[in-house]
Amino acid sequence: MRLFLARLAILMILMALGMALAGCGQKGPLYLPSDEAATEQYAPRDAVDASDDSES
Repeated sequence: MRLFLARLAILMILMALGMALAGCGQKGPLYLPSDEAATEQYAPRDAVDASDDSES
């Protein structure tokens, strides 16, 4: 019985470690966008619209 519990504990630890490692990783692009791309993607909509209007 003691051996069974020890093996079960090791199995549970390995499963938890495997799930934790599977959840790791960077989500999204693996590079920093250029300033122009970052401005287009992350700027507030009003700021982008206002800058577009001033160029016309």
